[in-house]
Amino acid sequence: MTATATQPRTTTWSIDPMHTGVEFSVRHLMIATVRGRFSDVVGKLVLDEARPERSSVEVVIDAASIDTRVQARDEHLRSADFFDVANHPKLTFRSRRIEGSWSAPGDTFRLIGDLTIRGVTREVPLVVTYRGRVRDQYGSERIVFAAEGKIDRQEFGLTWNAALETGGVVVANEVGIHLEIEAVRNDD
Repeated sequence: MTATATQPRTTTWSIDPMHTGVEFSVRHLMIATVRGRFSDVVGKLVLDEARPERSSVEVVIDAASIDTRVQARDEHLRSADFFDVANHPKLTFRSRRIEGSWSAPGDTFRLIGDLTIRGVTREVPLVVTYRGRVRDQYGSERIVFAAEGKIDRQEFGLTWNAALETGGVVVANEVGIHLEIEAVRNDD
């Protein structure tokens, strides 16, 4: 009797920017929440479903694609006070490790990676939910993951603020991250 070695099977997926949401939320004036998004995102997923810890994620976001639905605010966010897009045009995320696995829609796991903003890199954990996979109307296989996390913007050099007359500040330090990533399989 001979044992047959099985080769690990990985699949490669490209993020579909038309069906992907990279969003954030932050408190404004201590009582309201401002939401925004980045519209220009590219990246890839390399998935090993038998050994999820061997999977990886790389994402690149065009910082100038920020949109909070207020042009003057978006211009301020692009300035040196915040993202400084003239000197730091990209935000990046590269996975370091995956804790847990997914096999059925609704399964959750942790994705820990290096987030770089304004040239500053910090480790950021995300809680990820596997939403499922399907073949689209053109026969391409698609997969969807949603993720949530938070960062302290000051740790990335986003320190601009102004004090309020009544106490507190204009912009909170904690920023919520909300992602819905749809990717198309490349190696069909």
